[in-house]
Amino acid sequence: MAHIALEEGMPGITGAFAFRPETAKPMRELAEILLRGESTLTSAEREAIAAVVSNGNECRFCQMSHSAAAAEHRGGREVDYAWIEAVKANPESADISPKLRALIAIAKKVREGGKNVTAADINLARERGATDREIHDTVLIAAAFSMYNRYVDGLATWQPEEMAAYKPMGQRMAHEGYARRAAEPVRMGTGSR
Repeated sequence: MAHIALEEGMPGITGAFAFRPETAKPMRELAEILLRGESTLTSAEREAIAAVVSNGNECRFCQMSHSAAAAEHRGGREVDYAWIEAVKANPESADISPKLRALIAIAKKVREGGKNVTAADINLARERGATDREIHDTVLIAAAFSMYNRYVDGLATWQPEEMAAYKPMGQRMAHEGYARRAAEPVRMGTGSR
């Protein structure tokens, strides 16, 4: 049960967004820019960074919904869902570019604490082809998702257990984006909390 009175049937961050729409708007806009805006990283790659960070923070809602979005950006097939699970489990052996591998390593360090990122981490990412903008956006995705994760979990929001609940969310996030008005939140049947 959530720590505050959030609307029933609204999972994860959607319930918190509905509770305070004026804070939801800039948070949605930031996610839209970071995950779907103009970038030399694909949306699937940026969603993968968000999913890895959320997985490391043990935020089920964010890691499952952004895993689904990453898979949907790649086509939404079972192989795409298997790909994101492999990335979360072990980026070092996953089928990703050396550049994305280096960026995920930076994101994981940001998740633990921004001062953990070293010049060597940045140099490796550059050696593997990362631009300053890609490094910037990776750090901001990791920092923002650490905030989103703590927002979701700090309020003890309802989070469905099964991936099947997240696939429609991933489809909406991948194809419609994040900047929908807070008055149009996702509602689901309530389950065990």
